[in-house]
Amino acid sequence: MITPNLSLILLAPLAGLGLVLMTPSDKTSLIRKIANLTLLVPFLLSAWVFVSYDAALGGYQFIQKIPWVVPFGISYHLGVDGINSLMLLLLGLASFAAVMVSASIKERVKEYYILLLITVIGTYGAFLSLDIFFFYFFHEIAAIPVFLMIAIWGSERREYAAMKLTLYLVAGAAVALIGLIALYLHTGVGSFDLVVIQQRLALHPIPFAVQNWIFPLIVVGFGVTLTLWPFHTWAPVGYTEAPTAISMLHAGVLKKMGAYAIIRFAIQLMPEAAHAWMPIIATLAIVNILFCGLVALTQRDIKYVLAYSSCSHMGYILLGLACFNGIGINGVVFLMFAHGIMAALAFAVTGFVTDQTKTRNLDELGGLAKIMPFVATCFIMAAFASAGVPGFGNFVAEILVLLASWDQYRGLSVLAVLGIVITAIYMLKAIRLGFHGPLNPKLASKITDAHSFETKLPFVLLLTVLIVIGCWPAGILNHIGSSTKPIAERIR
Repeated sequence: MITPNLSLILLAPLAGLGLVLMTPSDKTSLIRKIANLTLLVPFLLSAWVFVSYDAALGGYQFIQKIPWVVPFGISYHLGVDGINSLMLLLLGLASFAAVMVSASIKERVKEYYILLLITVIGTYGAFLSLDIFFFYFFHEIAAIPVFLMIAIWGSERREYAAMKLTLYLVAGAAVALIGLIALYLHTGVGSFDLVVIQQRLALHPIPFAVQNWIFPLIVVGFGVTLTLWPFHTWAPVGYTEAPTAISMLHAGVLKKMGAYAIIRFAIQLMPEAAHAWMPIIATLAIVNILFCGLVALTQRDIKYVLAYSSCSHMGYILLGLACFNGIGINGVVFLMFAHGIMAALAFAVTGFVTDQTKTRNLDELGGLAKIMPFVATCFIMAAFASAGVPGFGNFVAEILVLLASWDQYRGLSVLAVLGIVITAIYMLKAIRLGFHGPLNPKLASKITDAHSFETKLPFVLLLTVLIVIGCWPAGILNHIGSSTKPIAERIR
């Protein structure tokens, strides 16, 4: 069997970026085709990596390592285990769907696709890197273009949204950087190599007193990306004002990068500090769930409903991380994937509706299912997935998190269930106001359903995956089990 080459996942969009740069700006059709093909290739490669990964063998596989700055122990080190191979698949799905829905962009098309490709390259690099320096480097590469894309192609409050998002994420990244540098200095190996650090700390853990102040720096720093309360306020306005593709990628994938970093660099490397701090994180997780859920309940803007819902559901990820058992870690990784697919689908559908109707206000919509039944069905299915209806991946993931939390935080677990009820209420409200009831006569002549293959493809792709993993969760759980089990044993 041919072994996947992980560098190709980075080189494919990088080559596409070069082609887009060389294409004249007025060749918009060609630019779109290049971008679509460019992100189809790494999606297929990511699927190949996911299928080829040997879960029975476990550990990091398909390793590629090239020393870069030897005195500081920095190297180009790529590899995958059950966790980040799943994140690669999530990114491949979401980025391909995002570039497909970008056909609505009509102004400065070349610049738009350049920035979109840079964002995707950075995100792929972060998930592939087994070197902490390169993880952080790619993390920042992914974040920088988002500011420009919101500021240029966003909606009415785009400048405010772009600035607020940037200030929060830069502040969080700075805090996380302090924690990562401190981690590098206190491991005693003089290397940023994650594998080397793991092997060293398994035999010689960092003293608890040191762990106890490095751990919160990493959790809070990357928690800003994950929308940890009270550092979540950048996300609703950022997602709402962003162009559709960025809403899909940020809510669906980039946000999960924060959870991924917390697992890799905080919980996995500093388990003693995790035991000390995670009860506090669990409490904040419930605040995330209930506060953001209740705010979503009051919104009349459909994108704000989805944005606050996304922030609310990150609380389940934080709660699962705080449980110190295999069920919780499995539930977290499963939810990162399932929520990412659901969020990408929900924002894609909402972007289509907004492009058609020129409004996001639920009071100005209504009856859309009569004219766009396909799009309405996709939104309703995404809303059901968000509400934890059985048959979707989110149900399986949230059940695992709730079962894990029942032993550790029984009272908080009950409150977490209340969050699911709140989700069901605001999602049903959005369905009723936006897609049922009388049709707004002002919209009747303006809107049409998704008819072409290219328009339907991203919706069908995301929805199919969401249903498949909900009906056959063993495919995901068996894949990630060999990688989550060692983490659970280390923090037990």
